Amino acid sequence: MTAPPRAGFSDNSGMTSPASPRLLAANLVNAVLLDGYSLTATLAKLRAAASADARELAAAQNLAYGVLREAGRLRFFLARLTQRPVQPDELIGHLLVGLHELDAGLSPAYAAVNETVSVAAQRFPFARAFVNAVLRNFQRGRENLERAARQDPEARWNFPKWWLQRLQAEYPSDWQRIVDIQNSRPPMTLRVNLRQTTRADYQAMLDAVGIEQHVPEHDLAEASLILHAPLPVSELPGFASGQVSVQDLGAQWAAPLLDAGDGMRVLDACAAPGGKTGHLLERSDLELVALDSDAERLRRVKDNLERLDLFRPGAVRLLAEDAGKTSLWWDGKPFDRILLDAPCTASGVARRHPDGKWLKRAEDMQHLAHEQSRLLEALWPLLKPGGKMLYATCSLFRAENREQMTAFLARHSDACYEPVDMPGASEGRMDAPMLMNALLPSAEMDGFFYARLLKT
Repeated sequence: MTAPPRAGFSDNSGMTSPASPRLLAANLVNAVLLDGYSLTATLAKLRAAASADARELAAAQNLAYGVLREAGRLRFFLARLTQRPVQPDELIGHLLVGLHELDAGLSPAYAAVNETVSVAAQRFPFARAFVNAVLRNFQRGRENLERAARQDPEARWNFPKWWLQRLQAEYPSDWQRIVDIQNSRPPMTLRVNLRQTTRADYQAMLDAVGIEQHVPEHDLAEASLILHAPLPVSELPGFASGQVSVQDLGAQWAAPLLDAGDGMRVLDACAAPGGKTGHLLERSDLELVALDSDAERLRRVKDNLERLDLFRPGAVRLLAEDAGKTSLWWDGKPFDRILLDAPCTASGVARRHPDGKWLKRAEDMQHLAHEQSRLLEALWPLLKPGGKMLYATCSLFRAENREQMTAFLARHSDACYEPVDMPGASEGRMDAPMLMNALLPSAEMDGFFYARLLKT
């Protein structure tokens, strides 16, 4: 990315915040679809700017996430309705937000049309009639448009064609279920800090303030709770004091699978934003080194650890370094455990990060697989004999998972795959025939891959 988002944002150092949630949502959609920016990072900048009303930002966020979950369908509608490139292209965000409101029935149709036209016209007065015509024509021709959309794979399933083809090839029996789950809203899952309280006690705290929740079926860490309805973290009892964190259930499996214990020297090689780092320290007293190549993201790790009251300068080192360039940061002392949460396509967490579907390209796979291999080769010599490395991704694609592990094991005679007990294999929650452990997305968790390697 060579330029900052256009779409109403000021520059890379800060962002202006429009008052209307519809305008802000259009800007967020444009930041992703026109400028290639992560929705998570863009939202973080807006929050940091502290210039948007919290309720307006929440409403805009919901609209933007809705548009990006169904961008295949909505962009198909827009192409049919306009028959030519939209100019200026910033209008695309406004039109997609308006089409999403109409398509999902989020508000009365007249209000969705009138407000979309009004908001777009604030910046582009000459486009008032055009925006109105597009939305009115969608209302009139909706039945035919929906019929046509069902014949287009990207519009029907709301995933890029290359992504669908890969899922169909690798999961011929499960791909439709995977896509359906990833097009739904994710659950809000909590991780109770067992250093501060018990899960039962924290449930009682939630019950006391009327927050409904339940214990998930497959909870490796025995610290999880799934809320029946999402809410701002500021409303969670004890969040500010570190009694609880928000983390997907599948991501909570990393810490117990690493099998780290008190006194061990542990490397968290790609730590940001710090959810797994915090979980490791909640479970055991460790000498821990946490790396991330992005200093700004590493500050989020520190913030998380301080909130959890787990940042101990003598026992926890945070280094803004490339994990693969070990000569720049390694002190020569080997590690008992290494967690390599490798960069990947994030194809398993598209439900939680729907912008990823449209930001990733098929050719990204080769670059990411090379990066994963580079990190594996660099970090393996840092592990003690008898030590364990947990290779993890939030991807479903085998080029980043099983194929990566098969190639690594073929190169290293001192590495062996250590089977682990993964509940749910017989129930379709993962690809049971695989030699490695791929967690498929389910109602309770996102998709992840874990392989534990023992150094013999």
